[in-house]
Amino acid sequence: MSAKGGLFSENGELLTEEKVATCSTDGFKGTLEKLANLSRALVEKIGVDYADVLAIGVGSPGVVDGKEGIVLRWSNYDWNNVPFAITLSQLTGKKVYVANDANVAALGEAKFGATAQYQSSILLTIGTGIGGGIVFDGKLIEGYRCAGAELGHITIREGGLPCACGRQGCYEKYASTTALIKQTRHAMVEDLGSKMWEVVDGKIENVSGRTAFIAARQGDETAQKVIRQFVGYLAEGIADFVNILRPEAIVIGGGISNEGELLFEPLRRAVDVRTYIAMDIVPLKIVGAKLGNRAGIYGAYCIAKENI
Repeated sequence: MSAKGGLFSENGELLTEEKVATCSTDGFKGTLEKLANLSRALVEKIGVDYADVLAIGVGSPGVVDGKEGIVLRWSNYDWNNVPFAITLSQLTGKKVYVANDANVAALGEAKFGATAQYQSSILLTIGTGIGGGIVFDGKLIEGYRCAGAELGHITIREGGLPCACGRQGCYEKYASTTALIKQTRHAMVEDLGSKMWEVVDGKIENVSGRTAFIAARQGDETAQKVIRQFVGYLAEGIADFVNILRPEAIVIGGGISNEGELLFEPLRRAVDVRTYIAMDIVPLKIVGAKLGNRAGIYGAYCIAKENI
């Protein structure tokens, strides 16, 4: 794994960026020492005085209580109730503000990216699972102790596929890139004449989130069916979020957003027929993310900026 950092001017201009490799064996203190060193490397890269750095914002994986500056739980690194903000502050001599990385990315897109013109938006990052965040009136909606907005773990199929979280039928088991790959492979096994086999050179292990889209553009009906099914799953969750919160925009992040209108045009229609109030009455934009893997560092800047 790695951590990316950026140095910003006070008005939000990204001056430079760097990244550092991290590993669970580094431990909590070792990881934060790397982050502290990263912050100094960013400053040294452009010759700024470290004393001029006003604050540090961080997007951390896991359940993060931003108000207390504590990572309550991050199972991948075996962190539980670690005092993130105060420890990094001690290592750097700077004020440190931390939030969940998916929430931070949502804030970055909302302030500097695809939905900068809107006051309310929801980011869905489609990848191994489904992450994301909710921004209303320019502020993150995180829930009690910042433990909410786990968008991938709403149930869209009661008694459905088992999820690592312990429930069944979770959104990410049907609408993540991981799920799409499984759905694509299943369809290929059912149709040995599908063009999807040509896309992957006859090797099912080569299937990616792009496979069905590539074949669909070549007119393959089985691939088009895979996409319709996936879009339906994706729309189910989005419609739930829209019916509850009614944001101005939904932002789709992750590699799948690069598929353009082959994804977005049917997705808008599928969401529209599932929402309580149609888009011609209350408009809803569904767009692709713009900042890519920089969304997190822009959001981290926003977290620091808002607190100093």
